[in-house]
Amino acid sequence: MHLLRYIAAGAAAAGLILAATSCRHSAASNPAGLDHEALINEIDSLLAGVPAQVGVAVILDGTDTVTVNNSADYPMMSMFKLQEAIAVCRTLGEQGQTIDTVFNIPRSELHTDTWSPMLKDYTADTVRITARGLMDYLLVHSDNNASNLLFSLVATAPQTDSIIRGITSDGAFNISYTEAQMQREHDLAYANRTSPLAYAVLVNHLFTDSLAPTPMQDFIRDAMSRCNTGAARIQAGLPDKEDVKFAHRTGSGYVNERGEVVAVNDGGRVSLPDGRSYSVAVFVKDYAGPQEDAEAVIARISEAIYRHITE
Repeated sequence: MHLLRYIAAGAAAAGLILAATSCRHSAASNPAGLDHEALINEIDSLLAGVPAQVGVAVILDGTDTVTVNNSADYPMMSMFKLQEAIAVCRTLGEQGQTIDTVFNIPRSELHTDTWSPMLKDYTADTVRITARGLMDYLLVHSDNNASNLLFSLVATAPQTDSIIRGITSDGAFNISYTEAQMQREHDLAYANRTSPLAYAVLVNHLFTDSLAPTPMQDFIRDAMSRCNTGAARIQAGLPDKEDVKFAHRTGSGYVNERGEVVAVNDGGRVSLPDGRSYSVAVFVKDYAGPQEDAEAVIARISEAIYRHITE
């Protein structure tokens, strides 16, 4: 499907620079912040015996940073839908478009063999939907058809990769393939990769800097706060308090030829009652066990991070 059938698209470059390390542990000190050694030691103890590669990054108040197993080889799976949304909004903004731009899409272009709540909601031969509607499915429901369509209609996977590379100079993000391509060949999921720190830094910038026109960026933040996937992960490690806010994006899926779950991921922004906030990303790669067990690992790490920050 050609983009010009619906709306012209262009690529954009950003001036934001990320720094990500590949060492096992790292910390950037803030005398009034985290006890880095204590947190790293507890995370290490939680990871003892876990049958997977697990990477963690935490950024408290934009400066106080801790990482564990921060390599740049974690498959993102649907975590890349955040980068996709940022690329869509930047591209629409540069074109003078808004997220209320309307697309008319033949329903025959929707895939029926993938995760897609929008399939049940749109049954007519032509799907009439705004960019806002597609991004809501993308970020709230992790809809794979919404992802495939936005790559086709606004910013392709290579264009999205270029935009993100303009944001992160170290190449810690890489977006090469769409959901449709990964559905056909599961091993391609390993090419859409990141480091935990690079992801946490991107989240941090999303909530503190200008990455897209303000109304569009506000929409992304709000949609992340309404994300309805991954409740057993970072969210499960947070207290059930109305004044503790969490906005996030998850990624999961595929079992490789060794019987391992390729990825169980979560990353987002936690806002605390005292006005502080932290960005956090936890990536679980090649988990040799049920996905639910990997989610429990993420929840325990999340609980430890929250406790070290708030106690």
